[in-house]
Amino acid sequence: MSDADSNPTTESDSSQTATSTETATGSSRRSVDDPILELTDVVKRFGGITAVDGAAFEIERGSITGLIGPNGAGKSTTFNCITGVYEPDEGSIVFDGTDITGHAPNQVATAGLVRTFQIAREFPEMTVLENMMLAPKNQLGESLWQSVAPGTRGAVIREEEQFRERSWEVLEFFEIDHLAEEYAGTLSGGQRKLLELARALLTEPELLLLDEPMAGVNPSLEKKLLEHIHELQDQGYTFLLVEHDMDVIMNHTEHVIVMHQGSVLAEGNPESVKSDEAVIEAYLGGEV
Repeated sequence: MSDADSNPTTESDSSQTATSTETATGSSRRSVDDPILELTDVVKRFGGITAVDGAAFEIERGSITGLIGPNGAGKSTTFNCITGVYEPDEGSIVFDGTDITGHAPNQVATAGLVRTFQIAREFPEMTVLENMMLAPKNQLGESLWQSVAPGTRGAVIREEEQFRERSWEVLEFFEIDHLAEEYAGTLSGGQRKLLELARALLTEPELLLLDEPMAGVNPSLEKKLLEHIHELQDQGYTFLLVEHDMDVIMNHTEHVIVMHQGSVLAEGNPESVKSDEAVIEAYLGGEV
């Protein structure tokens, strides 16, 4: 985490349907026609360290957006503020028209905003299918009395059968149905990423935040994972992903947000970000 003492500067992506608005600092901020997520002047401090310093951006519904920046830029802290792990000290976060600033992680997930992690968090001593069955929210079987009461037990069983069928469908979509009876702890890193994304899909999200989805994934599984992300985008899902692999960012996102010292340094389409001198100096080092 780094102290952020510079004002954020951003640039608008002129190749997309977007307009610019003036912030209080006078810098240009991208505005989209149909934002699913809006961050306004978000600040998060830890003692004397300002990890996020006035971060402001919007995510277009149905898009794949990349969030990049050097280590300590505030990307993960921003993710944690969005998903309710941290409560911002200042600013607001609006998801699908509802202010979720400071909401608990379970409330954020229930609203349809779901996050995956750089290190997959499966239950290693449970099978892949069992891991999937835990994902759907608001299950009747989560209530002890409904699970055992004669009048409601049948409804619980029927719902579990529906979840099981849906789990198999999603596993087939991600081409890991052959691993359904394997213990999750035996999967490779790439297979775990596929499982985590599959589990996230069962929560019926509107927006998926992916934290380093390609880390530890071999090239063949990376290709498969990216294909699935694009297929899901075609189905109407929205993605915001933190990723250090510049090939992924440049070839598979439509819009890129660059953070530096807790603020948004620049944003635009991949080509404009790639050639931005401030971005090259702060992050890419001229090697793009």
